[in-house]
Amino acid sequence: MKGNTITTGGNIPLPGQQRPSTIILTQTRRFGIDIGSYMNALRAAESIDFPQHAKLYDLFEDILMDPHLSSVINKRKSAILCSVIEYRRGGKPDEKINEQLRSPWFLRFLGDAFDAIPQGNTLVQFYRDKKTGWLNYIFIPRKHYDPVRKLILKRQHDITGIPWDEFDDLLFIGEPRSLGELAKAAPWVIYKRNSTADWAQFAEIFGMPMRKYTYDPDDESALEQLKENDANQGSASSWFLPDGCNMDLVESGNKTGSSDLYKSLVDTCNSEISKLFLGNTLTTEAGTKGSQALGTVHGKVEERIAQSDRKFILNLLNYEMTDIFLHLGINTSGGEFCFAEPKMIDPTTKMNLFTQASSLGLEISKKQMYDELGLECPENEKDTIKRPQASSFLPQTDAIEEEEKRNALSEKKPPEKKKGGFRNWWKSFFVKAPEAGNHGAPLEW
Repeated sequence: MKGNTITTGGNIPLPGQQRPSTIILTQTRRFGIDIGSYMNALRAAESIDFPQHAKLYDLFEDILMDPHLSSVINKRKSAILCSVIEYRRGGKPDEKINEQLRSPWFLRFLGDAFDAIPQGNTLVQFYRDKKTGWLNYIFIPRKHYDPVRKLILKRQHDITGIPWDEFDDLLFIGEPRSLGELAKAAPWVIYKRNSTADWAQFAEIFGMPMRKYTYDPDDESALEQLKENDANQGSASSWFLPDGCNMDLVESGNKTGSSDLYKSLVDTCNSEISKLFLGNTLTTEAGTKGSQALGTVHGKVEERIAQSDRKFILNLLNYEMTDIFLHLGINTSGGEFCFAEPKMIDPTTKMNLFTQASSLGLEISKKQMYDELGLECPENEKDTIKRPQASSFLPQTDAIEEEEKRNALSEKKPPEKKKGGFRNWWKSFFVKAPEAGNHGAPLEW
């Protein structure tokens, strides 16, 4: 059986199917779960010798219908799916391998690989499509393999199966006995679902005004007439009491409000689920104690979790998938997979960088500049832009320095004497006497 492909199907063969399916699928059992069914599924999955995961994964499929749980998982998964992964050899991207990484199968594979974190593990089988030449893979249902004994189970409740070493290009992701993060989230989803059901029943009963009827106990026809009239007035709570009888609704005194009790329990369950997968609550819900500083701290915690998920994916690609890639004709030796960091620069900043580079005398590629600014490059133009002349829009350094020197000299020049005035005329009336250093005639006295 070495080299065969694992196939899945139902009890009835599909049209055109020539061989029986390796795995016979069973419909997922949904709803009707409580804490008792959760504990039974958990004990069956944790069995040492013959673990049974069917009940647990049916429960996982059920709780994933919860909107809050699915949203926080998708939020964490989107950090992987929205990132660009590329293969570099010698520091340069390898376009042949990156072409495979941009294909739809790789995006689906990243999602299934990440699901090993919330669901415990993932098993896939790779193959190359003979018609298109693209790589592809088959996802093995988690209920149909035993990760501890490494068996492929034909039916989900089997305890014996086919050793998966007999199949080529199988990749197991995760730990054999790991149950995943969903095993921790399941009790909170169950409590939340039951509380919401009680809340809905409370709203149905007490959300509308109740009708109270009193009748004469001696008049039997009066009761029947009241019931008939009540049925014609629509759905609402109705009470039929004989004269002299009374009925009071006594609420518990240790709670602030009837509806607040259910809402508080639902919010608590959502909060615990958010902390389990995202490490915080402020990035998913707006609380009364929210602030920008607190939101920044919670955002950093979430970013660290995203970095951990990225390392998980890179370790999978760089270490565990190298033999599979080589067997399928893709040589990944001498290089590594990495996340391409996006350049989050706005067009104004890019234009300033190009202007500064040009002022320093650096040659700029026209094609790169047009691509970065999102403009269409005209044809028949030179590929580089040299430093512009002095008459261009760039400031002239020499002219600026000359202007600064003239301003400095004008500030050091002493102020001119004021002309006119009696004091100045009186001082100029007398001639200044010669001094010893002058060569005038000596005085006789």
